[in-house]
Amino acid sequence: MKKLAIRAAALLCTGVLLAGCGQEKIPMPELSFEESLQQQFIEAKAGDVIEIPAGVHEMTRSLSLNVSGVTIRGAGIDASILSFTNQIQGAEGLLVSANNFVIEDLAIEDTVGDAIKINQSRNVVIRNVRTEWTGGPLSTNGAYGIYPVQSQNILIEGAVAIGASDAGIYVGQSEQIIVRNSRAEYNVAGIEIENSTFADVYDNVATNNTGGILVFDLPDIPVQGGRNTRIFNNQITNNNVDNFAPVGNIVASVPAGTGLMVMANDSIEVFGNEFTNNQTASVLIVSYLLGGRTTDDLNYDPYPEAIFIHDNQYVGGGNAPDSEPLKMLQEATGQAIPNIVWDGMVLGEKSPEQILCIQETPAPTFVNLDASNNFAKPSFDGSVHSCSLPSLSAISLSSAD
Repeated sequence: MKKLAIRAAALLCTGVLLAGCGQEKIPMPELSFEESLQQQFIEAKAGDVIEIPAGVHEMTRSLSLNVSGVTIRGAGIDASILSFTNQIQGAEGLLVSANNFVIEDLAIEDTVGDAIKINQSRNVVIRNVRTEWTGGPLSTNGAYGIYPVQSQNILIEGAVAIGASDAGIYVGQSEQIIVRNSRAEYNVAGIEIENSTFADVYDNVATNNTGGILVFDLPDIPVQGGRNTRIFNNQITNNNVDNFAPVGNIVASVPAGTGLMVMANDSIEVFGNEFTNNQTASVLIVSYLLGGRTTDDLNYDPYPEAIFIHDNQYVGGGNAPDSEPLKMLQEATGQAIPNIVWDGMVLGEKSPEQILCIQETPAPTFVNLDASNNFAKPSFDGSVHSCSLPSLSAISLSSAD
């Protein structure tokens, strides 16, 4: 009987887990801020606002979100900081694949790869967000700061992007885009619109980059035919930082000292900008084939067309070109490189206005490099491009109203 009583007591103790049976409850470990934040992303529902409090929050792994209708909100662009200095896992700081997404009022620093990548999303707002590599311009920095790709209806405003080894603010293979009131500094490319359509880039400051603003169209990627971009009312200043892109990147070929570079893109309107002291040139308009590049992509058009440049201001620049053809030109002329440089490469017979129209007062300096003929006879006659093209339509997004 005594043995049965002991056994019954033991079973009762095990069955109901009473603390009085001499077994204390084992407390669950508290989640770290990083674990709690990722759990919020996983469990999020449409309409949720995920708050990032003020402070420096150490992250060791990539964060990801794939729930639509979520807002991530910090306490300020310099107050709420997600620091990835000790990141050990993941290719990005934050990866988002979700529609109707908003991120605002925070900073992401020192990621191993891209700071914020947004992939295949619609209706994206990136507002008052800073991405930065705090060690300065290094080839080991992540490629992109703010990086929407294959997305639609994108608003980037009040952003700050510093130190990207490719582009600080980049939008690729996307459509219906506004980038405004932002600052890009100490990146290889400050702001880049690539293989995208219908973009407005305005009221930004691009300074101390290798190239201030780039508008590119490249072959051998899923979305091509970049066109219909307006670059206006920007301050594009002192973009003379040595190119620190890893070898092999397309932006590794961008000359230090480039204000605006348009490559193989069509229907681009450039107006109301201030170009100051960009020491290669204020504006470069080039074919993808310049410098001996080739492509087997039969669907790709490597030549820029319908470029309309008007009502800009040019101060200084062109005194120290970072380009062999332009260095030779400067040695031959003894003059600064002209404000607007066109490589002169064209497919077939095209009238000047089909390629480039310039309406500026006073007239800027200009050169056609005659690159198709191995730079044999550069022309400085900009009058053949004294024409105008219809202004492009403004981009309208409901999130930008």
